[in-house]
Amino acid sequence: MNHSMIKSAACLPLLAAGALLFQGCATPNHTQSSLTADDDRAYFEVLRSDFNTTKIRTLNQVMKLTAPEADKFWPIYRNYENELAAVGDAKLALMREFFTHYNNGTLNDQNASEMARQWFANAQARLDLWKKYHQQISDALSPMRAAQFIQVEHQMALFVDLQIASEMPQIAPSPSPATAK
Repeated sequence: MNHSMIKSAACLPLLAAGALLFQGCATPNHTQSSLTADDDRAYFEVLRSDFNTTKIRTLNQVMKLTAPEADKFWPIYRNYENELAAVGDAKLALMREFFTHYNNGTLNDQNASEMARQWFANAQARLDLWKKYHQQISDALSPMRAAQFIQVEHQMALFVDLQIASEMPQIAPSPSPATAK
């Protein structure tokens, strides 16, 4: 399979799955709906499951693991996904907090600063996770296989991050003290 075929095979389902993963979860209308937190969580888990199925299919298409490699890779990957879910949950909670403040008109310097700190910590947690599992896959299979894994994971994360970014409203600057008078 050449590069353009890999790109076509991987990109379109990932873009669709990434869009589905956060469609509605990030929009202000969703946060104002009548869904309960449990309904919201169940909806998100179904979307996450569908997205993970697409990720597995894409990893299989791109990496083309041999049977001995697959026996080593997939248990590591399952551990990775469990840890990644916690990072994703923290990101979703942060998005919900942002939308709550944004929709209620309570976004201010203090909570914006705290949310920025949390966002940086979440981004660092994902990077740390990638480093950890890159090393584990490198040790278990090879550095090349670890690089393939990280490349696919990074591309998928970019699609999801792009979808999230497209759903996030722009923060309007508050009037400066000079213009507020």
